[in-house]
Amino acid sequence: MGKVAILACLLLLMSCQAKSQLQNNQAQVKVARVVSGQSLEVLGMAEQPNLISQVRLIGVDAPDLRQRPWGYGAKEALEQLIGDLEKPVTLEFDIEAKDKIGRTLAYVWRDQQLLNEQILKQGYGLFVGRSPNHKYDQRLERAQQWARLMGKGIWNPEKPMRLTPVEFRRLNR
Repeated sequence: MGKVAILACLLLLMSCQAKSQLQNNQAQVKVARVVSGQSLEVLGMAEQPNLISQVRLIGVDAPDLRQRPWGYGAKEALEQLIGDLEKPVTLEFDIEAKDKIGRTLAYVWRDQQLLNEQILKQGYGLFVGRSPNHKYDQRLERAQQWARLMGKGIWNPEKPMRLTPVEFRRLNR
């Protein structure tokens, strides 16, 4: 009888740890504002509900705001995907939590839609795999391929974006 009780306690403990890890891998936050097609400012990270945190969408390199008209198009597309700012979004984290300038790296979900994927699918960014965060790389790459085939956004053959965001930033520091 004692072995059964110990086993039951261990199973209960393991299930609690699994739930805790899942919650640590995600966070429900409110979007304070959309900064660009690849970054947000959010409220509600950790135990500081009124602190604004910078979030960078994993796998997305959107045009710089000065890269007209694509930069503002990308920002507006992300604003539309987020919609009502009172409704929280879910941030899902991968292996590396922060980028080199301190922004939180995340996959952003709203209504079971991966917004990182939607930005790429609408043609408002380039897929850039960033090691070690590869959880949705195939999905993001397929979204970019679809936008490219369909001539969406930056892939529009009549008005293509000539410089990648990285090239544009390098030339316009």
